Amino acid sequence: MTKISKKRVLITGGASGIGKLMGGACLAKKAIELIIWDINERALKDTTKEFKIKGYSVSSHLVDVSDLQQIQDTSKLVLQKGPVDILINNAGIVTGKPFHQQNSSAITKTLAINVEGVMQITRAFLPAMIEQKSGHIVNIASAAGMMSNPNMSVYAGSKWAVLGWSESLRIELEALKGDLHVTTVTPGYIDTGMFDGVKAPLLLPLLKPKVIVAAIINGIEKNKLFVRKPFMVNTLTFVKGILPTRAFDWFVGTVLGVYKSMDEFKGH
Repeated sequence: MTKISKKRVLITGGASGIGKLMGGACLAKKAIELIIWDINERALKDTTKEFKIKGYSVSSHLVDVSDLQQIQDTSKLVLQKGPVDILINNAGIVTGKPFHQQNSSAITKTLAINVEGVMQITRAFLPAMIEQKSGHIVNIASAAGMMSNPNMSVYAGSKWAVLGWSESLRIELEALKGDLHVTTVTPGYIDTGMFDGVKAPLLLPLLKPKVIVAAIINGIEKNKLFVRKPFMVNTLTFVKGILPTRAFDWFVGTVLGVYKSMDEFKGH
């Protein structure tokens, strides 16, 4: 069991959406300090003020997680006060277009934030966790990292990368035999502005932010390897494994409607 009380928790993209909700949940669980990283300066100030008014210990940093120098400089400031006990890699972006319509800068930015940023941030804080022989890393991947999905190929590719890396990291840390844990989160579409315009597939309803946040917090406390929501996401690996590719495409694409879910995507 991982206790959140008396722990330092850092959340990227923590000034809004499920990042803010996770921060509030950790503070309610008596985290000793919440550290918020976000690129939105206004949201960062507002969220920090909101939590501090309630008497919580919160520090915030304006960080572009695609900028390695900012990651390195800001992580050093955070580590001056001690190790981070729980790191939640939540920051991410999604671009919803067919691949041939993507431009090179959008591809580079998506991979820099969703993949390299997650790895570099973890690399910055992991040595201190290993030294104290305890720590919990939470990586927000996606159900899109478990299957193909047209009109979000770059995003899906980035989340496939996160999923493979996160699982590899988990196995490496387990070999060290300390109190070191990795939880990989693979949610379906979440009902936030990030996926505005998405059409919820059959059996894969839009997730309410509070529902997925409660599942993530529970996953941290119980050291779960995966948090998968909604329920249908749990079956994806099995269904994909037993069905021929064309049959899987028909079931997921035609029956469930997943392959058309991004047709009217707007995003933020």
